[in-house]
Amino acid sequence: MSIPADDLRLLNQCRHYDPHGLYGWHDGTVHTRRPGAERVELVTAEDVVPMRNIGDDIFFAELAENEDYRLRITYPAQPPRDIADGYRFLPTLGSLDLHLISEGRHERLWDVLGANLKTYASELGEITGTAFAVWAPNAEGVSVVGDFCGWNAAQYPMRSLGSTGIWEVFIPGVGPGERYKFAIQTKEGHRIDKADPMARRTLAPPETASVIEESTYEWKDADWLDSRSTDLNVPMSVYEVHVGSWKQGSNYNTLREELIPYLQEHGYTHVELMPVAEHPFGGSWGYQVSSYYAPSARWGNPDDLRALIDALHNAGIGVIVDWVPAHFPKDSFSLGKFDGQACYEHPDPRRGEQSDWGTYVFDFGRNEVRNFLVANALYWAEQFHIDGLRVDAVASMLYLDYSREDWLPNIHGGRENLEAVQFLQETNATVHRHHPGVLTIAEESTSWPGVTTPTEHGGLGFDLKWNMGWMNDTLEYFGHDPIHRSYHHNELTFSMVYAYSERYMLPFSHDEVVHGKGTLWTRMPGDDWNKAAGVRSLFGYMFSHPGKKLMFMGCEFGQTTEWSEAYSIDWSNLEGWGAEYHHGIKRLVRDLNLTYKAHPALWSQDFTQDGFQWVKADDANNSILGYIRYGSDGSTVLAVCNFSGSSQPHYAVWVPEDGTWELILNTDDKAYEGAGNELAGQVSSSDNNVQLHIPANSVQWYTLRR
Repeated sequence: MSIPADDLRLLNQCRHYDPHGLYGWHDGTVHTRRPGAERVELVTAEDVVPMRNIGDDIFFAELAENEDYRLRITYPAQPPRDIADGYRFLPTLGSLDLHLISEGRHERLWDVLGANLKTYASELGEITGTAFAVWAPNAEGVSVVGDFCGWNAAQYPMRSLGSTGIWEVFIPGVGPGERYKFAIQTKEGHRIDKADPMARRTLAPPETASVIEESTYEWKDADWLDSRSTDLNVPMSVYEVHVGSWKQGSNYNTLREELIPYLQEHGYTHVELMPVAEHPFGGSWGYQVSSYYAPSARWGNPDDLRALIDALHNAGIGVIVDWVPAHFPKDSFSLGKFDGQACYEHPDPRRGEQSDWGTYVFDFGRNEVRNFLVANALYWAEQFHIDGLRVDAVASMLYLDYSREDWLPNIHGGRENLEAVQFLQETNATVHRHHPGVLTIAEESTSWPGVTTPTEHGGLGFDLKWNMGWMNDTLEYFGHDPIHRSYHHNELTFSMVYAYSERYMLPFSHDEVVHGKGTLWTRMPGDDWNKAAGVRSLFGYMFSHPGKKLMFMGCEFGQTTEWSEAYSIDWSNLEGWGAEYHHGIKRLVRDLNLTYKAHPALWSQDFTQDGFQWVKADDANNSILGYIRYGSDGSTVLAVCNFSGSSQPHYAVWVPEDGTWELILNTDDKAYEGAGNELAGQVSSSDNNVQLHIPANSVQWYTLRR
């Protein structure tokens, strides 16, 4: 029996919306397309029936009843192979799945879209294979292509599941490790081969194929996950890492062996991984993502990343990953113009393109796009046990006129991206509902109100926000020669005007050590001794200021050269001439972290005015600051900072309570290659005053012993 001419033409053009209506068993006949096959036979429990080639590589046989059968296929110079017929199977997505996707509410999207391994029982034995499904609402036809079919789009056409825009097919005998893409026929008549947006594994760039993945990893971090809490009144010191350049050639496995002991030695509570989702251009540092569900194959396979995160958890270290829902690259194999037209991106370039970065912007108002991103956040929490998502470039999402001269207002005529606001609120609320204790952190560079206000109170719902104002003001201040700092005193005191408007994290991130900005070291004025003292005093100030802490790799020893993803951080600073200064900074960072964690006054009331009190804010002439940090347990830490070039041997500081003040940290200590001024280990206050020796360019911490 031949296939009707119109249907055959559409099949040959890979544009048929329902190949399952033609292939497989129908009304006593079986059709299958097997390009290049020498012979195809129909095998049932009782018989073997030769199939007739009726042209166009389509084979035909009669089968009275719709009973279980196999196709025995013989290719040139190969032995026969029995496989099940994928066109006999019902869709692997149910009506509820399709409804939830259309509504943008499918919270386990990776279970139904992409490439999912399936096993079915049948009369002739177990059938294993892969169910493929993809959202391509503007496509004329979609096929799965891969090594298993010679990348021939005519072999495995997919069926359209109605108005949902989803295409689906089950392919028996195709399993883990196979390479694949989706061959999409556009309305313009072109074939474009696209990587799977839901791929859970990829090939390392410049290869662009997706890979069928099955995790075999067995997690050992149940105790860690059970101990996670929504309480933010905890110590939090984050080490930011780019996987491939901590040491050039680093990968998930080498970091497991080398980075974890380093983090433990230096007392960090968390590590933040710059984007690990697959990205085509290494120079984007991962901030232009092509496969949101696949860890970059540059550094290992997905289970290697799982093993790294598991080992970090078992070492007592939390894991934050950078997440980039703000934009995506225009590479032809990826999400851009996915089915020949605007699909994931907003169709209007005034909203759908970010010219500064040469990228597309997601259409946050489209249900399926929003679902793709919200489910992705859940995927990283569930499948990789991450403890936090740091969301990149939030400001670019919130403002329709962000870095644009030509922009499209919202329905009220304003500049706020209302759909992006809704998306961020939904993401935060959904992550927190499913995974309490998983943090969401905003890199938001403006004064948008309520970034860390809960969504039920109208906020965006993030747990923390990077304090970009504090970072910019602080680095600007420290860049001045000490003799001029008295004219810029307010750059340090201003941060406390808004310190409790949000829940803040204090970042010295990768962005501050690239693109001609220099490094923390090179920003400091003076010779090497003074630069080292400046970096130490900067960190002493940072770790005593309200807010959680973040430091980019290399900063912990005062790296002297700008970071590049093409090179390791400058470990040579720890060798040869001048290395003692960098070892001193490194030892100080270790002791800062350990002392910080040991004193609740420095972290237990970061987000309330009850945790902070100025005791010296107005001595601009001497560039001195003094403040008290109060712990929720009643503990007290006094921090005094002298950012001038002159020591103050007898400096009077008002304190709220008399008693004995014990020195617990001194950035000028000889152990850190400071001047080593002899400071009293304990000083007593009377009449609410204490006399202190505050060396030049240094910070001291004292705790009150009652």
